[in-house]
Amino acid sequence: MVSFKESLIKEQSILLNQEASTWEEAVRIAANPLVNSGAIQERYVDAIIESTKRYGPYYVLMEGMAMPHARPEDGVYRNAFSLVTFKEGVPFSDGKLASVFVVLAATSSEIHTSIAIPQIVAVFDTPDIIAKLMNVTCEQGVLEIINQSDPSVYLN
Repeated sequence: MVSFKESLIKEQSILLNQEASTWEEAVRIAANPLVNSGAIQERYVDAIIESTKRYGPYYVLMEGMAMPHARPEDGVYRNAFSLVTFKEGVPFSDGKLASVFVVLAATSSEIHTSIAIPQIVAVFDTPDIIAKLMNVTCEQGVLEIINQSDPSVYLN
């Protein structure tokens, strides 16, 4: 699996200061770079939205951060990530807000749990991570924040 940082560079999937009025719109905006790069199919995005409507926003992992994802068979071509910030927190049905979205596309459940999630946890374990990401003004700023994390602590 490509690293979180390498994927963001390869897929050109960092977007900053986006605007969305609904969580559905935010999911589409956050996934769009991966659709455009060919990492996922549009139906993967539809699957995320349908799953959220059915089960709720299970992927809001901490205050301010959402990690929308669906099953590999829902249209993942290759392992990839996007990272998108929104000017305003996007509200979900349970009242939680997220302003940083990390879309995860994994080709298998094993990669999802043993490789992808630990990399994201390492970055989001950084103190004040949401505020730091909301204050960056360029893609390089995001990459510098990621460089400060140590995913080896979380990888098996």
